[in-house]
Amino acid sequence: MRFTRLMHLADWLLLAVAFVWGTSYGVVKHALAFYPVLGLLALRFGITFVLLAPALRTLRRASRRALAGALLAGALLLGIFLCETFGVMLTRASNAAFLISLCVVLTPLVEWAMLRRRPARAEWLAVAASLAGAWLLTGGAYVPNAGDALILLAALLRAISVCVTKRVMRDASLAPLAVTAVQAGCVTFGSAVLALVFAPQQWQALPAWSGHGVFWASVAWLVLACTLFAFFVQNYAVRRSSPTRVALLMGSEPAFGALFACLWLGEKLTAAAWTGGALIVAASLLATVQWKRAPFSPSRRACAADTYP
Repeated sequence: MRFTRLMHLADWLLLAVAFVWGTSYGVVKHALAFYPVLGLLALRFGITFVLLAPALRTLRRASRRALAGALLAGALLLGIFLCETFGVMLTRASNAAFLISLCVVLTPLVEWAMLRRRPARAEWLAVAASLAGAWLLTGGAYVPNAGDALILLAALLRAISVCVTKRVMRDASLAPLAVTAVQAGCVTFGSAVLALVFAPQQWQALPAWSGHGVFWASVAWLVLACTLFAFFVQNYAVRRSSPTRVALLMGSEPAFGALFACLWLGEKLTAAAWTGGALIVAASLLATVQWKRAPFSPSRRACAADTYP
């Protein structure tokens, strides 16, 4: 009973994260008007790392294998943000939204391969609804280009990342805040090195406090809501849920992003786009229902016990 309540709490927290990340596109757009991509990533995650540094003390109890897993999760997060950010620069926003939502489709396959958990029929139905919703939300437009490849790679990395995080968080010695701190450190270090070695023009002086209130407010929202809160919740929830379930709940992000764009940026959506957004939200709600499965064979029962610590 207590596990079920914790699982429902994790579901609602993940929906809150989807809403927060939905707002991040418009906020990042404002911030990039003042500061380049790699510099902004280093700043955002650098502040996050400093704030979470005290949590690293708990890693003294962690094994080398657990630490290696946390570093791998951080490296994957760096790859995701690099592919997403530069991919959006090279393709249309509609293409990016559609392709990144393919994470919802790829996650059950990656989870099946990595964690030996075969998705339930209801989860496949939610996947299909989410994919159809994303297609409608973006108007069904698709013109392949170099940016599309980066966004598709980001979607694959997202699917792998949530499964790797599931494995990492099995270790009870790893606190979610400590894992988030490690991830933030990896993105900060990686972005800074790439900027210094390959793109020095991306390493610029920070905007002054006075006269740049929008920039610093954007950074504060990205750090506190879109990074600290969001990644802590994701690491917390993935320990109590399946990667597919996490991905489906996070799949409502494009719908929240579209709503935020309409209310804050004044963008207009067609009836088809609103229908697509409704399908995505419906798929996310479908993922929160506790569906009954067929009786397990001994091998499947052992697999399930290994998947849900």
